[in-house]
Amino acid sequence: MQCSCFQLLVAALALVAGLQLLYLALLSGLHGQDQRSHYAELFQGRRSLPSDGHKERLKQVLASGGSLDASRQYRIYQDMLRGTWDSEHSQDVVLVTHTSLSNLHHTQQLVERWRGPLSVALFAPGSAEVRLATMMVYALAALCAPIRQLVRLHLVCQADQVAAFPELEDHDEFARLQACGDVFAKLARVGAGQRNYAMDVVNASYPNNLLRNVARRAVGGHWMLVVDVDMVPSEGLREAFLALPRVTDEGMPRVLVVPAFEIRHTRRIPGTKTELLQLYQVGEIRPFYEELCPRCQAPTNYSHWLNLPVGAPLRVAYEVEWRDPWEPFYIGASSVPHYDERFKQYGFNRISQACELHMAGYRFAVLSNAFLVHKGFKVASDFHAQKDAENQRNKVLFRQFKQELKIRYPTSPRRC
Repeated sequence: MQCSCFQLLVAALALVAGLQLLYLALLSGLHGQDQRSHYAELFQGRRSLPSDGHKERLKQVLASGGSLDASRQYRIYQDMLRGTWDSEHSQDVVLVTHTSLSNLHHTQQLVERWRGPLSVALFAPGSAEVRLATMMVYALAALCAPIRQLVRLHLVCQADQVAAFPELEDHDEFARLQACGDVFAKLARVGAGQRNYAMDVVNASYPNNLLRNVARRAVGGHWMLVVDVDMVPSEGLREAFLALPRVTDEGMPRVLVVPAFEIRHTRRIPGTKTELLQLYQVGEIRPFYEELCPRCQAPTNYSHWLNLPVGAPLRVAYEVEWRDPWEPFYIGASSVPHYDERFKQYGFNRISQACELHMAGYRFAVLSNAFLVHKGFKVASDFHAQKDAENQRNKVLFRQFKQELKIRYPTSPRRC
């Protein structure tokens, strides 16, 4: 009987020990799961999260506090999201763009059409915008696999703003986000009715050229095509360009111009030149800025381009000379001059860089079947109230900039 009681005691102790070990194992597992899914509660825990690498990168970038730009007016969080395309074993073309939170939804169509690497600089002027931007970036990482794979995204805010990882009290913001499409739908609602450059935050200026330069940092040794976020490239542009035979420039560097158009808002964006020509013939598509500033794109020589043979492989069709006030969109090497970051808001931000290309000796060659389409006709009534005043301020700066170029390129025979 004594032996039997002793055996029962040992068995009981073994059972207790086993239960303790099981408890500790479960506790450890739950702790690990909690570390991984703490912010999954933002999404009610009903979907897959991004890999730990994406989440940890976002947390680390935010924890770093970012870095200030040269003017010390803006804070930059580089690579909040870092797509997996940044290997330079083979040269690619990076689509570079910039946006406010109200236009971030346009990146969905860019990802779908480009099917390659994108670098996006996102501007958030105030504390509310910074908070929402950070939450939406995390939502994109959590729910949108193409974004995680293809996009490197950078946040720029004013220097006195600090971004932080989303907190659990932000749960309600994500309650209805079930899929990638839901995130972009929410972003579209954020941007509904807002006009470009119309800042709701006092003393905030949209730093378009700073944003372009921030997004350019991700390009590395690849080619790049810098566009506005509400412009869509033709189908297969990237693949066709990469298939072009490489011709060594004879002494003078060049950029490859992609003709830009604008389309009536109600129309579907054309994918091919044949589709574009059909819309052009009925007045549903027209050269970019044709109504507001026809001279700004005239050197592209649209009549020549429109009459080039359709269906042939992409090629360099012809060269044109730069003349004021042309501001072309182009594919170029990452070594092209940077954008002057003093230009903010509306006016002269792109032409200043095109002017420097000209002074630096670049040639401008136009591609045959490639194009860009801006969503909507550009008309005066769509602009924000301060547009003309901003344009005048930047016009004065542009005059100063041109004088500086003469000093920067003292032997150049060219002038802007």
